[in-house]
Amino acid sequence: MTGATWGLVASTFAASFVEFVEALTIVLAMGVTRGWRSALAGTLVALVALTAFTAAAGYALSTWLPESLLQLVVGTLLLIFGLQWLRKAVLRSSGLKAMHDEDEEFASQAEAGRKAAAKSRFGIDTFAFVVSFKGVFLEGVEVVFIVITFGLSAANMPAAIGGAAVAGLLVLIAGLILHRPLAMIPENALKYGVGLLLASFGAYWAVEGLGVFTESGESLEWPGHDWAILALIAGWLLISRLLVTFLPRLKPEVAR
Repeated sequence: MTGATWGLVASTFAASFVEFVEALTIVLAMGVTRGWRSALAGTLVALVALTAFTAAAGYALSTWLPESLLQLVVGTLLLIFGLQWLRKAVLRSSGLKAMHDEDEEFASQAEAGRKAAAKSRFGIDTFAFVVSFKGVFLEGVEVVFIVITFGLSAANMPAAIGGAAVAGLLVLIAGLILHRPLAMIPENALKYGVGLLLASFGAYWAVEGLGVFTESGESLEWPGHDWAILALIAGWLLISRLLVTFLPRLKPEVAR
């Protein structure tokens, strides 16, 4: 296990952990208010759909695109995801957006579950099934993209899958033991860190992939090679902290 491999595992683990925590909150709310059978059925169907989606997307990306174009595509996807996460983290850190609270999210989902009309098909509560399926599938799609893009770009799918699998297993075990949302997890801090990683790796691979437009079509190389990723992380961190400092001054009434 090299340092790059550990970094890959840590990145996919942290990103997947956050998404699995959010999916767990939705399933718990539906299980408690509408019934575990329907919530788990929706979860199982979502996992089957995610498996098929992962296989199709991974095969298409790995076989249809040359290396430099693959780096450009997956790097751009990671950069988009990373900047979205960084944007939310900056707004929350600067007081312009409320901090994400899993207990509050659980209460909101549970209230929706109690108010929804009772409707079932084949012994399955329709509302719980659909909400659980949607929550797990949508959160899972982000995990799939992160795992595929990290794994293909680093040419190490087993490490990327392993990091996500360990994260999913830990969240599942914690949910089974606690039977409540994992509100004690510093989710906002994790999202901030993951956003930095995704934006940095995304920028690194996207720039390398720009070599597809050169005459040779081969990937470009960064000065310092993989060490450039540390410089990118430092750069995104500096930009984000400057935004956290100065954004409240632009909108002081919102910050208050």
